[in-house]
Amino acid sequence: MINAEYRPAEKGCWEGRKSNPDMGKQYWHQQIEFVDWNDLQTQTDDTKIDIAILGYVCDEGVRRNRGRMGAHEGPKAIRDRLAKLPIHFEDKRVIDAGNIVCNDDDMEACQQLFSCAVSDLIKRQIFPIGIGGGHDMSYAHFMGIRDAIKENTKRKVGIINFDAHFDLRTVEGRGNSGTPFNQILSECHEKGDLIDYYAIGIQQQSNTKELFDIAKREHINYSINYDCESSVLEMESIKTKLAPIIANNDYLYVTIDMDGFSSAYAPGVSAPSPLGFTPYFVFKLLNFLFATKKVIAFDIAELNPSLDRDMHTASLAAKILDFVVLNYEVPI
Repeated sequence: MINAEYRPAEKGCWEGRKSNPDMGKQYWHQQIEFVDWNDLQTQTDDTKIDIAILGYVCDEGVRRNRGRMGAHEGPKAIRDRLAKLPIHFEDKRVIDAGNIVCNDDDMEACQQLFSCAVSDLIKRQIFPIGIGGGHDMSYAHFMGIRDAIKENTKRKVGIINFDAHFDLRTVEGRGNSGTPFNQILSECHEKGDLIDYYAIGIQQQSNTKELFDIAKREHINYSINYDCESSVLEMESIKTKLAPIIANNDYLYVTIDMDGFSSAYAPGVSAPSPLGFTPYFVFKLLNFLFATKKVIAFDIAELNPSLDRDMHTASLAAKILDFVVLNYEVPI
């Protein structure tokens, strides 16, 4: 028995502007479908589900990492903002598959259930979009991906993380929001697998020397925040650095920690910084990554609505999700 809870999607999270019925569906709240994860096994609808939004309602990892609490409200806030956006994608069936909810501060159980859900979605050829929640979601998300493709001939997965932090902290007792990629690398190494991990937007002032040493020891490539500009020259430089990871892997798992953005765009995070990247930089790189047709899963972490201003951060997260849906193509 896993000490975590699955809750189906709530239609009340998806409210927005009414439009002329003669114009058809114009907004996300009119287009989104609600499918209970438990019902997928018995679903008789032959219409292919392309994308599933799955919430990770947990910020226990943030608490353990001594961050400011509130990220557990992130999934609800993203849905609220997304509901009001106009739709521009066609021929894609997108569902809200509900939330995995942390009980009794049992983050490990929440990760386990989230991982099971992700694995099940991918096995059904449904693209998972995780919305958190703390960045400890990434450990669960990646392990769900690994489980889903373990019997495939193609099973090499590279990680692209847009983040101010490496999240490579050594696990001392229990994991937290600062340890997910250390946990992933350690567990995969134990099984003899080498994982490509590239971090984009790393801020020197937000990572200790120990973390840079770990990155060096593990042969982890990264781009410092000062190099994360949307100029042609710097964009091409980062694309060149990403090219070997793209070529070396069958799939890519892309994750965005909202604290990687400048606080001018994303104030609603536990650890805001004015030195982060811009939305335009991220959108350009996301376009590049999705054009590879190798992205197998995506998530957004660390939105903290209690610290947001006028829902700016939630709105940005929603627009990123909308952009991902618009640009997603089935992996080759």
